[in-house]
Amino acid sequence: MKSKVKIAQFGLGPIGMECLKWAASKPWVQVIGAIDIAPAKIGVDLGKLTGIKGLRGRSTVAAVDELEQKPDLIFHTAVSRFRPAYQQLEPIVKRGINVVSSCEELLFPNLSEPRLASKLDRVCRQCGARLVGTGVNPGFVMDFLPLCLATVSREIRAIHIQRVVNASTRREPLQRKIGSGLEPQEFERRFQAGQAGHAGLKESLALVAHGLGWQLSTIVESAKAVVAGRNIRTRYLQVRKGQTCGLHQRAEGKVDGQVRLTLDLKMFLDAKNEHDAIQIEGDPPLAVVIPGGVAGDQATVAALVNAAPRLLRTEPGLRLVTDLPLGTATE
Repeated sequence: MKSKVKIAQFGLGPIGMECLKWAASKPWVQVIGAIDIAPAKIGVDLGKLTGIKGLRGRSTVAAVDELEQKPDLIFHTAVSRFRPAYQQLEPIVKRGINVVSSCEELLFPNLSEPRLASKLDRVCRQCGARLVGTGVNPGFVMDFLPLCLATVSREIRAIHIQRVVNASTRREPLQRKIGSGLEPQEFERRFQAGQAGHAGLKESLALVAHGLGWQLSTIVESAKAVVAGRNIRTRYLQVRKGQTCGLHQRAEGKVDGQVRLTLDLKMFLDAKNEHDAIQIEGDPPLAVVIPGGVAGDQATVAALVNAAPRLLRTEPGLRLVTDLPLGTATE
């Protein structure tokens, strides 16, 4: 890039902190500040917060209009659901600021909130802002990667995707989101209420269907608690035998009454045989397995930062990750 991109970080949780630190290492980035609502973080020097000397003199504020300079782009890592994300993002794009977000439902916002998605797209176009939701899952493993593989098939009858993740190696918010420590019935109740589970699985399925030009007649999503067979202790919490230690979540998409897409996610503490797998029933058939799987937290940070220069090369609007050109943030 010919000139540096002024960026700010919105949300200083585990992913936001790592996103900020990695972005700060890029020669094309100029960090101007961060945004977070936590009282303990507001006003704190980013050099002190991150341990990076180069960020000294920049501080955390409570709202975007309190930043000392207008950023070119904001990395948004605050919420999973599109409706609360809309409340945070609409004031940002109104200022003509571009956004790369980790909000899971923003991967394919027309699925859950078509009216709000249309409104946000309209604001982006009017104000010259670009906005995209991405990450590793959703954003790559169970949606973007299968679509890439599908490009070498002459005929696709069905796609089946599986992911097994050892959640013991992941951040605390994720371990709690998958129900660790809850009674199985309580986890399943919270999942049905939209208060637990992996967000974005239906959006991944919808993005794959969209990329293939398939009109889905129905999407069915379910989740069951994975029950601990023994006591488990992680860095963040303890789970007793018989309690929930994770989930088995599944989404199926039908086209003309037939199941054509399945996404199967197993994410629980001390899971063995971590992997990502994609099977394409087509001509030719394809079966791809990534042993060990794609490391979620590190890969999410990479997906966010690498998306920034690619997003800036697109036209203003609410974009899908499939709208962005391929590449990494090596400029």
